Amino acid sequence: MQVIEDNPQETTQADIVVGIPSYNEADRIAFPTQRADEGLRQFFADRSAVILNCDNNSPDGTREAFLGAPTQTPKIYLSTPDNIRGKGYNIRNLIRKAVDLSAKAVIVLDADLKSITPRWIRNLGEPIFEDSHYVAPLYVRHKYEGPVTNNIAYPLTRALYGRRIRQPIGGEFGFSGEMARKFAETEEWDEAVLNFGIDVWMSTTAMRSGVEMTQSFMGGPRIHEIKDTAAGTAQIFRNVVGTIFQLMRGHETFWREVKWSKPTAIFGFGLGEIEVPPPVKVDADALWNEFDVGVRSQADMYTAILKPECHEKLLEVAGLPREAFEFPTVLWAQVIYDFAWAYKNQVFPHEDLLTGLMPLFYGKTLSFVLETEAMNTHQVEEIIEEQCLQFEKTKPYLLERWFSG
Repeated sequence: MQVIEDNPQETTQADIVVGIPSYNEADRIAFPTQRADEGLRQFFADRSAVILNCDNNSPDGTREAFLGAPTQTPKIYLSTPDNIRGKGYNIRNLIRKAVDLSAKAVIVLDADLKSITPRWIRNLGEPIFEDSHYVAPLYVRHKYEGPVTNNIAYPLTRALYGRRIRQPIGGEFGFSGEMARKFAETEEWDEAVLNFGIDVWMSTTAMRSGVEMTQSFMGGPRIHEIKDTAAGTAQIFRNVVGTIFQLMRGHETFWREVKWSKPTAIFGFGLGEIEVPPPVKVDADALWNEFDVGVRSQADMYTAILKPECHEKLLEVAGLPREAFEFPTVLWAQVIYDFAWAYKNQVFPHEDLLTGLMPLFYGKTLSFVLETEAMNTHQVEEIIEEQCLQFEKTKPYLLERWFSG
C-alpha cells in the first residue's frame, strides 16, 4: 500500500514520535497537536522529537489544519491512499515510520481529545525511558463509558493473559522502539485489526510478549466525542471482540497455562483523586429492546452454540421482566467462552457469530447499568473488579470447552 507523506522539515530521526491517527478531524486536531508540542518541550527538551499525523486522506482539510498548527516540534503528515480507512491502517503507518526514524519511544493520542494536557505526554513517555515497553492509560471515566471495555475486553484479556490492564482499548498509549519493531514484523494485520481492533491487538501482543508493562494515570478524565451506548458501539464491538477471539486461536498454548492475573504497576498519582467525568447518556429502552428482540431472533444460534446448562440459564434471564432484569456475570463469562469456542470452530460465519453475540452484550450492559445506577465511580470499579474475578474463576469452563473439541 502506497503511503502519502508530507515532511516539510525533512525529519529523518527522532527519539520520540507522537502519533495522532485521524479521519476528518480538521476542527479538532490542532488542539492535541499543540498540547503534544508543549509536553515534548516541557518534559523532553533534551530529546529529538516529531509529531506525526496518520490520516485517511481526509477531505475536510485535516492535513492543512495539522501542518498549520503552530508548533516548535517538527511535524510529518502521513496518509493512506484515498478510500482506505481505518484506525489500524493509520497506526500501522505510524509504527513503520517510527521504526524508520529509529524512535526510542512512541506516544499515540486520539485526534478528538478535548482534555489532554502536556503532562499526558510525560505520563505516556517517561515510563518508556525507565525500561517499560508498553504503557496503557488509566483514566477516571464515567461508569457508563466504555461498555465494551468494562464487560468484555478488560475481564476477558485479564483472564486469558494474566495481566490487569484496565484500559486494553484506550485511545492513548505509549510503546518502545523495540515494541514498534515487534509490531511491524507481525503478519496479524486482518481487517478487524486494521480498524478498531488495533488497540486490543497491541495490548494483547504486549501481554503475550512478556515485556515490562505500565499503566499511567492521566491526571484527569478523558473528554472526547462519546458515542451512544446502544447505537454507536456496533463496529467497535465487532472489531474488538473479533480481534480478541482471533488472537485466542493463535495464542492458545500461552493462555491455557495462565491461572490467575497479576497487577500491573501504575505510574502517576493513582485513582485516589476525586474527579468528575463528563456525563454519558444511556438509552436503557434501546438496550432492552436490542436484547429482547435479539434473543428471539438468534434463538437457533444460541441453541447451537451454548452448552445446555448455559442455554437454560440464558432462557431464564430472557424471561425476567425488565424491572427485575439481571444478567449474572458467571453466566455472561460462560456465554463469552462458548462464543469464543464457536468462533474457533467456525460453527457459524464469524460475522454472524458477532452479530448474534451483540444482543447478549446489550443485555449485560443493561444489567450493569441497573446494578450500578446508585453507585459512585469507586464503587463501580469494585463491581468491575469482581466481574473480572468471576471471569478468572470461570476459566476452567473455557479450557474444558476449547480443548475438548
